Amino acid sequence: MSTTDKPIEVYLEVGQKRTFAIVPDWPGWSRGGRDEATALHSLCDYAPRYARVLQATALGFHAPSDMSAIAVIERLPGNATTDFGAPDAVLPGDTEPVDPAELERWGAILQACWRAFDAAVEAATGQILRTGPRGGGRDLTRIVEHARESDAAYLRSLGGTLKLDTDDPGRALAQTREAMLTTLSAAARGEIPARGPRGGLRWTPRYFVRRVAWHALDHVWEIEDRAE
Repeated sequence: MSTTDKPIEVYLEVGQKRTFAIVPDWPGWSRGGRDEATALHSLCDYAPRYARVLQATALGFHAPSDMSAIAVIERLPGNATTDFGAPDAVLPGDTEPVDPAELERWGAILQACWRAFDAAVEAATGQILRTGPRGGGRDLTRIVEHARESDAAYLRSLGGTLKLDTDDPGRALAQTREAMLTTLSAAARGEIPARGPRGGLRWTPRYFVRRVAWHALDHVWEIEDRAE
């Protein structure tokens, strides 16, 4: 799929304080702003950075040259998570079946996002991250641990489990990611019930991939922007 083939379909998740522009065909390419206009402009501004994340893949992403390539197809209500700073809307197609080709494509996107995260961490190691609004006060070690803890929580939300056999942060992150891909495959094949043992609704594979990719890249770009 190439971004030059057709208009880029965008959902807007509109909260009271924050709006996110979400491209469901390209998990991870989702940006927020104080309103619809700033969210859409941020989405376009970050397109070249998203292209660099995927440049080593064969997925054919090309950053649009301007806003005319974007088509807003629906506006969805946001919630407290939206206003806190994370895209949380369930999209209309999130419960659709997943075919093997789509699952393979998701795996390529997630692994590209994770490679970008690891590269950003490596490049920033030994540097001072600026404090302030962009990322708050977390240092690099805490960002890495936050990423692993969040991934573990996302894994549970999909219906997976994880038992680490290491205290090494890098190895723990790798084990978490491996479990995420394994659980994603099982969920996409319909092997994990939609509801947990206590009746709670689990994340769908589509929502899971979109949230995981967004979170990884949000921290990639945070690290790059805050590095001295």
